[in-house]
Amino acid sequence: MTIDEFEKSWIKKLNSSKNIQNGSPEIKKFIRSHSQTKDPLKWTCQLMEQLEQEFGTETTQKIMLNCSCQYPKEMLSEAKTNYQQKQNIDSVLQILQGQFVSFLKNSLKLDQSLIDKIIKLGWGLAGVKGNQRIIATKIPKSDNLEAYFKCEDPKQKSALYCHCPRVQSFFQSVEKVPNSYCYCGGGFYKGIWEEILQHPVQIKLLKSLINGDDVCQFEILLPEITWNK
Repeated sequence: MTIDEFEKSWIKKLNSSKNIQNGSPEIKKFIRSHSQTKDPLKWTCQLMEQLEQEFGTETTQKIMLNCSCQYPKEMLSEAKTNYQQKQNIDSVLQILQGQFVSFLKNSLKLDQSLIDKIIKLGWGLAGVKGNQRIIATKIPKSDNLEAYFKCEDPKQKSALYCHCPRVQSFFQSVEKVPNSYCYCGGGFYKGIWEEILQHPVQIKLLKSLINGDDVCQFEILLPEITWNK
């Protein structure tokens, strides 16, 4: 997918939000102005400010969750069926972890030493199970993994880590992207767990690069029906 295709897809998902559809003429007009902007990063910062002014932080975060890239549902069929049969989160995590390790080994062709390092950090698709929750930490953008671990410059390292082409220039900019924007990345995990569990989950941003952290990390609060399973 090209940058232009990614941008069009992102705007389409933004506009699909019921909050946006029911929003003020002013917010709709601003979103339409995207097609004329020459500075997408600045436009995004202004968008986030306007969303928070109109809807508040919590609803803005929900809007961003709706804008995320999604893990292919067909890749979740095994985990979904397993949960339906066993009702066991640990069993689901084993399947997701297996897929993640296979991706690192067979698709990215990483050395085993680097795979072991990533797993030890607790990064990746499955996340780490806690008390009634999963803590998920994104890996660096997959195409940049090897370069990320070799890089020593903090700003460049963050740019290599970031998955979102819409805001990667932030790390060399004076613009300030509000934290709520990164809930877009949290929607990736929301989609995974709601497909597997067939039940809504809550997402909380714990760490983000734009907030000065060295990783992007999310808490997936599991629904009560899964507790102790």
